[in-house]
Amino acid sequence: MATESAVAPGAALAAPAGNQPVSTPAPTTAPAATPAEAPKLTPAQLKAKAKEEKAARRAQAKEVKAASGVQAPTAPDAKGGKGKGKQDGSQAGQQSQKSALAHRPSVSGRRPSFHVVEKDTRSVIPECFSHVPMAKRIPTAHAHKDVHPAVLAVGQQMAAFTLKDSIARLQATLLAFKKVLEAYETPKGNSLSRHFVPHVLNPQIEYLTECRPMCFSMGNAIRILKAKVNSFDIDTPEEEAKEGLLEMIDLFIKERINLAEFVIARNAAKTIEDGAAILTYGRHRLVEKTLLRAKRDGKVFSVSVIDDPYDNGGQEMAKSLSRAGIPVFYSPNLGGLRAEVQRATNVLLGVEAIFANGSLYGAAGTADVAVAAKTASKRVIALCETINFDRERVSVDALTYNEIDPEQNSAEHFRLLFDTTRDYYLNGVITEFESGTGNSPAQAILALLRKQEDPALN
Repeated sequence: MATESAVAPGAALAAPAGNQPVSTPAPTTAPAATPAEAPKLTPAQLKAKAKEEKAARRAQAKEVKAASGVQAPTAPDAKGGKGKGKQDGSQAGQQSQKSALAHRPSVSGRRPSFHVVEKDTRSVIPECFSHVPMAKRIPTAHAHKDVHPAVLAVGQQMAAFTLKDSIARLQATLLAFKKVLEAYETPKGNSLSRHFVPHVLNPQIEYLTECRPMCFSMGNAIRILKAKVNSFDIDTPEEEAKEGLLEMIDLFIKERINLAEFVIARNAAKTIEDGAAILTYGRHRLVEKTLLRAKRDGKVFSVSVIDDPYDNGGQEMAKSLSRAGIPVFYSPNLGGLRAEVQRATNVLLGVEAIFANGSLYGAAGTADVAVAAKTASKRVIALCETINFDRERVSVDALTYNEIDPEQNSAEHFRLLFDTTRDYYLNGVITEFESGTGNSPAQAILALLRKQEDPALN
């Protein structure tokens, strides 16, 4: 391929060494072209020249990368020669590392910008159960940057099942939200009623939900809290709004958790008669408080505890009742259910929630106890706070709403944490919002909800 040498202006006037005269050769066809009259390059020559310059830039970049100890990037795109890796090696490496560490993914579904190797615990779950959620421990470094440290701690405790009971999770969440409120400052040009929920509260909720699916009581309480925030006028001073929210949370814990627990235990204790034989399943704080209250009231009775072999909470409750002077019969699993049901006069069940159609949502095994008691014509009473009632959803099986036990999940088997008991197997539900003993049919759930006062509407 022919090449053309470029002559700089004035180069033809330079005299050779020795001051020898310069003989100018006679032109053959035309006089020599001056720089201003240099012929234009053909497209092929332009392309060849561009390739040479591109190769020279690539070689220079490789030399710089090799000198800085960073591996050179891949070759740039063939079109235009403008690749993405044009920075020098050290600067590019530092900036990429900083961007990877500085960006923390949101728990709303975005993947982390840096590679994280995690064991897929759901890979062994059959596809037909893929809709059932499961608790998981999320490293705090992967949480949204706006998640408060108190909420991070609650999420870790819920994922590790240190906070297991629905009411314990609810109370811990509300106390963490109090700390979020105390640390909150409304940005300039915004109002608390418009800014707090989408920009502050929602990231906390997302993180907690990622750690473990939200229980019914948490969902109801968050709905009430959001309604209270939205009820403030846009011109309400920040301090006034924060004070109102903090007071609402304190009142909520006092009335809907502490007072409700006291009233339910008192009303349920009244249903226990002298000489009764009470049957219960696992360990539930409402049932335990009811039995201890009945003992303090001077009732004489015995208790049979059927335990969940995967949880063993009933063993601790049996010890607690025994220390209080209550005769206790303990069965480590459902194998002793039939014999204990025949001995029992009443069955007390503590549950996690109650659906709108009256079905119970309780620890796995609750349905077995209720069905066996109904078959034996025994009285079955459920204990539950109204904050655990669901106004809208119904359930007729244990697969629509449930959780997978992360500790019992392998290629051979997995375990569901809860089951559903149809209202047919219940004789009544004791709550804190009912006159007398609070013993109402499970079908009256919506009527009970209409009677309670919603703090968000005060």
